[in-house]
Amino acid sequence: QVQLVESGGGSVQAGGSLRLSCAAFGYITSSYCMGWFRQAPGKEREGVAIIDSDGSTSYADSVKGRFTISQDHAKNTLYLQMNSLKPEDTAMYSCALRYGGNSYPAWRKLMRTEYNYWGQGTQVTVSS
Repeated sequence: QVQLVESGGGSVQAGGSLRLSCAAFGYITSSYCMGWFRQAPGKEREGVAIIDSDGSTSYADSVKGRFTISQDHAKNTLYLQMNSLKPEDTAMYSCALRYGGNSYPAWRKLMRTEYNYWGQGTQVTVSS
């Protein structure tokens, strides 16, 4: 079993930055996809950014150019650098993992139903 623990959320003004972290505990196979999803009140959870074990990244159109996903294999940690934050970025951000999926196109990697392991989430609030 894999445990995912997020941190780094908080409240910032529009235009500010935050860096989210997701620490993974337990065995992770050599082929996987990991990433960030977010859910605002009254909205469905949506994929934000994904990185696979080969380093390939996928982003939602709404965050391209502003968010950067990365991973530190030595620390077993996933990151999401969020710059130029907008009020519409306000949401609960969750880390997710699935084994395999490396060959899938970006749209499929960003589907929440493809993921089996989830963290508890960390809140991001952006004020105008």
